Amino acid sequence: MPAPTITLENVNYTINGKPILQGVSCDVRAGEFLSIIGPNGAGKTTLIKCIANIYTTDNNAIKLDNQPISKLSQKDLAKLVSYVPQAGGANFPFSVSEFVLLSRYPHLSPFTSPNQEDFNAVREALIATETIAYENRPMNSLSGGQKQQVLIAAALAQQTSIVLLDEPTTFLDPKHQTDILQLLKKMHGERDTTILMVTHDINHAALLSDRILALKDGKTAFLGNVSDCMNNKTLRPIYDKAFLFTDHPISHNPIVIPEVVR
Repeated sequence: MPAPTITLENVNYTINGKPILQGVSCDVRAGEFLSIIGPNGAGKTTLIKCIANIYTTDNNAIKLDNQPISKLSQKDLAKLVSYVPQAGGANFPFSVSEFVLLSRYPHLSPFTSPNQEDFNAVREALIATETIAYENRPMNSLSGGQKQQVLIAAALAQQTSIVLLDEPTTFLDPKHQTDILQLLKKMHGERDTTILMVTHDINHAALLSDRILALKDGKTAFLGNVSDCMNNKTLRPIYDKAFLFTDHPISHNPIVIPEVVR
């Protein structure tokens, strides 16, 4: 079954009278990798949470295959969409395998216990994310990078065609950042997973994405191909600063290079 497409049509969200999202519209294609960038407070995380139905928007603003998510039960939505939050300092009073097993709830009937299919899905996800070595360790004993890998393992075990990620490499050292990005690329390429990733790292967006959505002040500031995004005509008004660019020596994609601070 092909991945359902996501349609965002004039998405608005307000908190205590303050508009956080204002008229955001975007069609996400099946199997696409879309990165969402923008400055702090742009509404990136809010948008991801709206798609996950953690935050509720207007009834018909967000659709999967033209069906409003408001018409889906949370369980039915969880069969289609998995959400990977930032690992941060969250406390999870479970072992790694127990935590990943929790993600199988959309596939269980009321009052039924997990079966062999569920345990197999968990094991396959732990192997795919290279977290099988600490399946019996408490979640709270893991490093930030390890915990983030387990959160992605839970999304894999959930077996959804769409994965939403909120800053998956935040607070991680370079090795764990690379591990996470390679895992996402593998999910996208081998499983044809539709991925929406919120990121502050413009280079990660440029190197992984099919397209980029940029938000500023809760509004769409850019939506298009990577090559059309990675220039100062696009990025300067979004971030209120100029950037330096070069071509990546291997992929030859344009990337941002650090400025010399004087």
